[in-house]
Amino acid sequence: MALLFGSVVINYLDRANLSIAAPLLAKDLAIDSVRMGLVFSAFGWSYVLCQVPGGWLVDRVHPRKLYAMLIALWSVATALLGFSRGLAMLFGLRLAIGAMEAPAFPINNRVVTTWFPESERATAIGFYTSGQFVGLAFLTPVLLFLQVHFGWRSVFLSVGLLGIVWAVAWYMIYRGPLNYKGTNTAEIETIRRGGGLVDLGEQNTASARRGFNAGDLGQVLSHSKLWGLYIGQYGSTSMQWFFLTWFPTYLVQSHGMSLQRAGLLVPLPFLGAFCGVLCSGLLSDFLVRRGFSLGVARKTPIVTGLLLSTSIIGANFVRTPNGIIFFMVSAFFGNGLASITWSLVSAVAPKRLIGLTGGVFNFIGNMSSISVPVIVGALARNGDFSLALSYISGIALIGALSYILVVGRIERLPDVR
Repeated sequence: MALLFGSVVINYLDRANLSIAAPLLAKDLAIDSVRMGLVFSAFGWSYVLCQVPGGWLVDRVHPRKLYAMLIALWSVATALLGFSRGLAMLFGLRLAIGAMEAPAFPINNRVVTTWFPESERATAIGFYTSGQFVGLAFLTPVLLFLQVHFGWRSVFLSVGLLGIVWAVAWYMIYRGPLNYKGTNTAEIETIRRGGGLVDLGEQNTASARRGFNAGDLGQVLSHSKLWGLYIGQYGSTSMQWFFLTWFPTYLVQSHGMSLQRAGLLVPLPFLGAFCGVLCSGLLSDFLVRRGFSLGVARKTPIVTGLLLSTSIIGANFVRTPNGIIFFMVSAFFGNGLASITWSLVSAVAPKRLIGLTGGVFNFIGNMSSISVPVIVGALARNGDFSLALSYISGIALIGALSYILVVGRIERLPDVR
């Protein structure tokens, strides 16, 4: 859990560092807002497009080697951003970072499926997922400090160097359960009996060696149960991308807050989401241990969280800063509560296709990284975000209904070769 947590913190620092450096970077390199928007979008395009091939790769390359290589590559690209001299280099490097980060969450999911029984898996997923909010809520001030004292280039250089060190640490430390010196037979049997796939990827099987098979992709696109997960994930990530892109602008334009005041309030919803993530995993695994079915244990925090996320629409009916932030924190807390969706991928995907299923799951979910910034921008052209918040609330409701009506019983799907 600690290794995955650190990897997610670095992953999200690399996503967010451009937004931190953007004001000074754009001024220094004479990049206007339209072209800066193009640079912001580069990550999302390559990240989404590489999800399916990335998931295919996760099924074939051991996490120890693949994750270390990817973290090192995207960290080198991040550090090189500190040497950028113009638009083309910025755009190209952000494309590279998005492509290299695409397999990250499918790898995370594969690791917890290997190492944790069902009764502990949601806690593990909630813990490492909380790293994305830790990076944004707690470490953003550190990067701002570096920028103020050492310039915007130091933001990229410092995060890139941290990632390279972490890639080495991952490779040196991580092993699967069967090859880790700290495990014994009793622990491995406990994981196996609890539904953990301890031998996943440890053997050089023919299926791991074979190339891309359209039939495998057809499998993970043909089950309505999986489509329920895909739609639900889109509903969840749409909320995240609103906060990652438009939230500060919303506070300034829609409510006339100063940049300084908005800067103080922006971390609060992320802290709410952080608390929601931690509560989600603990609650779900508690329900499993108390004898509730896996479906009830996993769906309860997810559906409750998505329904709570719809409360963002309440900000349309208040005008005080305290009222606005109350609804924003409540909505993002709910989004954090719904964050253990990867636990359902672990439980439902065909055993041989966990990586590919995770890639499709993340591909469809993160289509929101492209659609939400564009749709919200179009709905809020005059500075009024009322329709935009209604849209985000409605998408969260659709996500909740998808888990209730489409996903159905939680059970592993058969592998039809």
